[in-house]
Amino acid sequence: MKAAVFAYSRQGCKTARRVMTYFAGWEVRAFTMERFEEEGFGPLGRPSQHFYGPLFQWADTMVFVGSCGIAVREIAPHVKSKLTDPAVIAVDELATFAIPLLSGHIGGGNELAAGLAAHLGATPVITTATDINRKFSVDAWAAGQGLYLDSLDAAKRVSARILEEPVPLASDYPLASPLPGGTVKGDFGELGICISCRTRKPFDETLLLVPPLLHLGVGCRRGISAEAIEAAFSQVCGENGIHPKAFKELDSIDLKAQEEGLLEFCERRGLPARFYSARELKALAGDFTPSDRVLQVTGVDNVCERAAMMSAENLLVKKTAANGVTIAVAEEHWEVRFE
Repeated sequence: MKAAVFAYSRQGCKTARRVMTYFAGWEVRAFTMERFEEEGFGPLGRPSQHFYGPLFQWADTMVFVGSCGIAVREIAPHVKSKLTDPAVIAVDELATFAIPLLSGHIGGGNELAAGLAAHLGATPVITTATDINRKFSVDAWAAGQGLYLDSLDAAKRVSARILEEPVPLASDYPLASPLPGGTVKGDFGELGICISCRTRKPFDETLLLVPPLLHLGVGCRRGISAEAIEAAFSQVCGENGIHPKAFKELDSIDLKAQEEGLLEFCERRGLPARFYSARELKALAGDFTPSDRVLQVTGVDNVCERAAMMSAENLLVKKTAANGVTIAVAEEHWEVRFE
């Protein structure tokens, strides 16, 4: 995780040093009045707004020690989306208040501001409606769980509706804790939340929350292209109603660890790749689709199903072949917790 900390006065620099101790273990870049003066930035030693653009892209969190006005003016040209913007927190130079200004939910700004306030002995100032009304902050919870929000517009409507009346929630996974305030169990209605790896939408308007629980087992011929793997992947997802954001990693045999097309597909999809030896795959117990040809080439009778199941519990999609690619999909066990 990465944090950028800014301070514009002598007292602010003292507070900034305290702020930085909160982010122990993070990669932290500090930009203080002294540094601005040394680098000759503009009047009063402050850089122009263009200075903040690259940092806005780099950081997960930005903390401005000074007035809210300074923070707002500096970040304003760079704000794009609550899905991508970093958390931005303003802390006054005496460390009296910690105020999340941007990405309070998805970016974790509210939680960070509360933690930073406790660290500094300050008061957190939280203004988001669901939090102050003690209702379920669906986007904050999803971000904390690593779930993908299928629709930002639906998330906004759920957050607005939940302040007025309970919103139904459906889940393909066991609910291991009581439902949070503002939600009820349900699988039909005008607007609701669904937790699933599938592309199912039980409500007229569904906020689909997609957990990354699936393992993509892949076998392929030598020299396969990323496009061929992408086509097979899209086919499997489409035919089985699987959301493409539900995948945690790609799994295969170590013979494919240098396969350029496979690695390019992983990069495009943002999937880490894990490779196993034939011995490891062969040792896995289970009922897998055997192939004499695969056995002769790799030393194990099945690559895609075995690889997918190495770190999963349930084989969702058995071996599917298309244009030199074989794909299987397995799912990890997971329970939904709201605490």
